[in-house]
Amino acid sequence: MKQSMHDILEHEAKALLSIPYSEDYDRAIELIIEHVHRRGGKLVASGMGKAGQVALNIATTFSSTGTPGVFLHPGEAQHGDIGVLQPNDVMLLISNSGTTREMLDLVALTKDLHPEIPVIAMTGNPDSELSRLSDVTLLTGGAPEVCPLGLTPTTSTTVMTVIGDVLIVNVMNLIGLSSKEYSKRHHGGFLGHKSRKESGY
Repeated sequence: MKQSMHDILEHEAKALLSIPYSEDYDRAIELIIEHVHRRGGKLVASGMGKAGQVALNIATTFSSTGTPGVFLHPGEAQHGDIGVLQPNDVMLLISNSGTTREMLDLVALTKDLHPEIPVIAMTGNPDSELSRLSDVTLLTGGAPEVCPLGLTPTTSTTVMTVIGDVLIVNVMNLIGLSSKEYSKRHHGGFLGHKSRKESGY
C-alpha cells in the first residue's frame, strides 16, 4: 500500500523529536573539543553499510567546519587502515543495533593500538555490546524504520545524521568558527564564494 508523503514525513519527524537527551551528548562534545582542539588529534568516524555513509558525512562536515575528521572503514581497518589512529584522536562509532561485528572488532583493534583513545558510540540499543565498550553513548531512540519491511535503514539514518548535526553545530559554536576560517576550507563553489564575500577574505 502506498504511503503518503505526509505520513512518511510525520514518522521521521516524530523520531527526531523523540531522540533522548542525556549528559553523554555534552560529554561527547567535550571529548571532541579536548582531543581535537586542545590536544591536536582528530575525529575518526566509522560505521558499516548505511551507518558508514552517515559516519563519512559527519567526518567530512566536521573537517569542513574547522574540526579535522576522517572516515575509517571498519573492514579496511583490519587490513592496515587502523594505522591512521594517533594517541590524541577520538572515535565516533555508529551502529544502529550496536551488535555489528566489524564495529566491535574495531573497538578491540583501537584499544590494542591506542588504549587511551576515547570511544563515542551512536546506537539505538542502550544495552548493546558497543554501548558497553564505549566511553560515551549517544542514543538514537530506536524508532522503527519507516521502511514497509521495517528493515531498510531509513528512519535510523535520518536520526543519526541529525545527531551528527547536533555535535557539529555545538562544536562550531564552541570554537567560534568564523566565515573567514570557513572560507579557507571552501575555495570553490557557491559556499566558497559566499563565505569569502561575507568575511571579506
